[in-house]
Amino acid sequence: ESRAAHASNKEINIQWYLPSLAGPSNNSETKVLLLYAYNTKPIKISNIKIFSSMSMFSGHLWIPLARIISLREKLSNLKQQVEMLMQNSKSLSSASEPMSFLGQSETLKIIPSKNPKMNAAKVHLDEKTEEMAKRCLSEVKALLSPVPALSLPLTEIPFDVTLQSIASLEDMFDPASGCIITEQSLFNWIISLFH
Repeated sequence: ESRAAHASNKEINIQWYLPSLAGPSNNSETKVLLLYAYNTKPIKISNIKIFSSMSMFSGHLWIPLARIISLREKLSNLKQQVEMLMQNSKSLSSASEPMSFLGQSETLKIIPSKNPKMNAAKVHLDEKTEEMAKRCLSEVKALLSPVPALSLPLTEIPFDVTLQSIASLEDMFDPASGCIITEQSLFNWIISLFH
C-alpha cells in the first residue's frame, strides 16, 4: 500500500532521461528521452502485478537536447510576458479603487506567482504575446508530434492561456526535472499530440 500510485483526476506525468550509453546512434546530436504517462480516468494502483487499465497510457520520444533548451527559453520569455500582462491588467483595475484601500498587503497580492486564483485565470493576450504564444506552441507541437515534418504551425491557441498553463509547459521542457500536468484544456491538447 505504501508503494501505491494513484491519480484522482486526469493527469500527465513527464520525466526526462539521458542514458549514458544508449540512444539513437544515427547522428552525433545529443538527444534525451521524454518519458510520459497519462490517465484519462481516475486510477489507483496498489499491486502492479495484477493492474490492468484501459484508461492509462505511456510512451517515450527522443528529442534533441538543443531544441528543448531553446524552447524552454522561449517559454520562459512567454511566461514573463504573460505575467506582465496580468500585472498591467491588475494595476488598471486597482487604479479605479480608492487609494486608502491599497496598503502594502494589497500590493503583495498583485504578484501573479503568489496568487493561485490569478494563476488559473484566463489571460487576455495582446497581439504581440499571442504571436509569441503561437510560435512557442507550434514548436511544442512539432517536438511532440509523431511525424514532425507534417506538423503545421498553429493558427490559433489550442487551450486557455493562464499563467499556470504556461508555467506547466515551461516545467515540462525542463530536462533537469519532470512535471505533472492537470489543467484540463492543456492536458487535452498535449495528449492529442502524442497520438
